[in-house]
Amino acid sequence: MAALIFENLTLGYNRHPAVHHLSGRIEEGTLLAVVGPNGAGKSTLFRGIVGALKPLSGAVKREGVAAREIAYLPQIAEIDRSFPITVFDFVAMGLWHRRGSLGAIGHRERLAVEGVLESVGLTGFEARPIGTLSGGQMQRILFARLMLQDARIIVLDEPFSAIDAGTSADLLAIVRRWHAEGRTVLVALHDYEIVRAHFPDVLLLARAPVAWGATAEVLTGENLRTARQMCEAFDDAAHACAAGAVPPTSRVA
Repeated sequence: MAALIFENLTLGYNRHPAVHHLSGRIEEGTLLAVVGPNGAGKSTLFRGIVGALKPLSGAVKREGVAAREIAYLPQIAEIDRSFPITVFDFVAMGLWHRRGSLGAIGHRERLAVEGVLESVGLTGFEARPIGTLSGGQMQRILFARLMLQDARIIVLDEPFSAIDAGTSADLLAIVRRWHAEGRTVLVALHDYEIVRAHFPDVLLLARAPVAWGATAEVLTGENLRTARQMCEAFDDAAHACAAGAVPPTSRVA
């Protein structure tokens, strides 16, 4: 069963396309890395998947998946760490889909928050303001909040950027556990070594799809060169193209 279906999807801003003519299916339980050069459209695609950005044309179909069943982790640079909130309260926001924004935190919910903080190695940090955390600690509590959401589809935008190797290893273990539980996990990454070591399937984007399939077949020198050339040649002022057009340089495995 497909968790997500892309039907000739084009996404962009102010009618300028950032992702062109993406078609394909992501089956339920897939662990997929989305890669490509800077400016390839990875973050734009993720915003389209979670419903934060409406398509210019085509569609994203979420087969039998409610919005509350999708968990989204944006890039850490997008998180306002100056907001005066404690680690406990920040992580407890992952319970909103169950208790509502005004729901009280009871004993069961408190134990759940403490449990996920223990899972990410931050027991004892509950009362700390999030503004006092290191980048790696902040990413850990973001993962803890996602764990409370208990989502069927998890979308992570560059979750291992600017954090230490130990934190990356711990968070990768959580990603593998989500995959083992049958969840659908999509991760935008720029580190091809992490992708080759841990991700069975890859979508290579360069504003348009370059290749999509098994990691070894997608991350070839030829495909990576094509992706770089496509991004370098892209016109940021281009208008949205015809719905039926497919860029001739793109090829989907």
